[in-house]
Amino acid sequence: MKKLFLTSAFTEVAALLAATVNEDLQGKTVTFIPTASIPESVTFYVGAGKRALKKLGLIVDELELTTASTEEIAQKLKANDYIYVTGGNTFFLLQELKRTGADKILIEQINNGKLYIGESAGSIIMASQIEYVKDMDDCSEAKDLEDFSALNIVDFYPLPHHTNFPFKKAVEKIIAKYETELKLYPFSNSQVLFVDGASGKEIEVITKQK
Repeated sequence: MKKLFLTSAFTEVAALLAATVNEDLQGKTVTFIPTASIPESVTFYVGAGKRALKKLGLIVDELELTTASTEEIAQKLKANDYIYVTGGNTFFLLQELKRTGADKILIEQINNGKLYIGESAGSIIMASQIEYVKDMDDCSEAKDLEDFSALNIVDFYPLPHHTNFPFKKAVEKIIAKYETELKLYPFSNSQVLFVDGASGKEIEVITKQK
């Protein structure tokens, strides 16, 4: 049974995690992948995400795909309780997932029921392809990415940061371009797309109460 907690900005909705996934998080270990942030000039969300996870009682085990060995990648993704992938450049993230083979292990672990927490780029890669976010992310950062096929875990296209600065206009442009072609799921920084079910089709949109 797939269990996905997809976010735009994890720190905004972190308080919803335990109740949403209906699990005791205390003492569990989460594999934390910050790779998408490498090409970015703004990366505050990486440290903020770590702090938010630790505040929930989780043990954070960082896995940087660009420097990790094949053995380390496989061990951490398989052994730890949860997987968390940060925001950043979606194309660079997908490139590194494919280059290291981490994409195949991620798919396997998610299909086996391991909780996956995605933030922005980490949410987008759950779609069948990521070409639709070219107006949000710079695809030239991933010079070795041969195609845009992604992990194909869900049958829709997550579109984070809906109505939120600084991505508001980019999101609107993507919606205008693809709304009749793709099953887009726009969601804001204060919302979670929670997918719970083997098919990946059982989607619940949870909004943080102000």
